[in-house]
Amino acid sequence: MEDSSIELNELPDEILIIILKKLFNTEVLYSLIDVNKRLNSIVHDPIFTSHLILMRCFSDDSIYPLPDSILDRFCSQILSSIHHKIKWLNLESSSMKRILLATNYPNLYGLGLYNIEAETALSLFI
Repeated sequence: MEDSSIELNELPDEILIIILKKLFNTEVLYSLIDVNKRLNSIVHDPIFTSHLILMRCFSDDSIYPLPDSILDRFCSQILSSIHHKIKWLNLESSSMKRILLATNYPNLYGLGLYNIEAETALSLFI
């Protein structure tokens, strides 16, 4: 039997989407946006852009902000290129202001806030 290898670019779009859906949307966007035209069109699909979790969640229910390098790229490049497709954001308190001020979110209808002090939440919504 001969060894065979298949490169990512040789897979049909449908198979790539199935594979990428197994990953976190933030990882897909951070890793593949603007890599090439084909991947860019795939990762701009609402499957990957409509609901973003912009924080790290661990199995022990602890939540942390994204690393600064990832957050920098999201705030300076990625969010502005997909802002009109974002319908829901899950954010943790320390990066919340930066993410919300990064761009306009015209279709945002849901916001999940985590690790937020009650006093801060009250000041935001009163």
